[in-house]
Amino acid sequence: MKTSFALGDLEIHRVIEEERPLFDPLEFFPSLSKETLAENRPWLEQMGAIDAASGMLRLCIQSYLVKTPHHTILVDTCVGNHKNRPSRPFWHQKTSDVWERNLAATGFSVTDIDFVMCTHLHVDHVGWNTRLENGRWVPTFPNAKYIFGAKEYAYWEAENRKTPNEVIQDSVLPIIAAGQAELVKTDSALNDHVRLTPTPGHTPDHYAVELGKDTTLAVLTGDLIHSPIQARYPELSMRADTDQAASAVTRRKFLECHCDSGRLMCTGHFPSPSTGHFTRWGEGFRFMPTSG
Repeated sequence: MKTSFALGDLEIHRVIEEERPLFDPLEFFPSLSKETLAENRPWLEQMGAIDAASGMLRLCIQSYLVKTPHHTILVDTCVGNHKNRPSRPFWHQKTSDVWERNLAATGFSVTDIDFVMCTHLHVDHVGWNTRLENGRWVPTFPNAKYIFGAKEYAYWEAENRKTPNEVIQDSVLPIIAAGQAELVKTDSALNDHVRLTPTPGHTPDHYAVELGKDTTLAVLTGDLIHSPIQARYPELSMRADTDQAASAVTRRKFLECHCDSGRLMCTGHFPSPSTGHFTRWGEGFRFMPTSG
């Protein structure tokens, strides 16, 4: 299974935390009909996007590490360890060393990371932002600036004040308190190799990440798309989208932009290899995974 890519003067490494069946597709996608699921299930099973035995949606939880000529960047930080997540038993109080071992396998350590970019502030994208040290949550990456969308942070900070949110309290606010957060507009460039693209809908200020100097060679999608079935049916939004209509518009616009472009699409949750290209499929799109 390929987990590293060289594109021009960039390196891209997948850092996998887990990959397994997690959700009922009909619950995950509220507008997905049983008939449409049945029609598409054979190719989804063949791709590994649906587990043949359980019928559950198979998702990969992962980060992407990007090495540019000037910086080492980590995009999204998965679920993390020791986090109190009682509403998600499969992520509650994890003590796995898989993510840490896979980060080490890239040849980089937590002290090497210059920037941590969180495409949005959901539970499975911010967990390793912090680690537990002597009963306190401290930044996992001591030398990094953490890039949060300014509107994204404002939204979740306000939500946390209304109803306490452990994800924000243990994985986001400690970064603010440590002075390591950088709140940015999500239509800005980090540097000449890394650009943020606003992709709202899943959350209010979700962003994708475009990579490449002068021309875009790869795009990290974050959660604007969760499963290959959403490529075929871009209007299929998932249950946790804060604005399902906006999510659908963002997804189709994104797929139209990058379809048949030759750019490497690095998805957040598609089953391994998670990377590939989009091409046309009727009125929708087909995900073509990388091989090798």
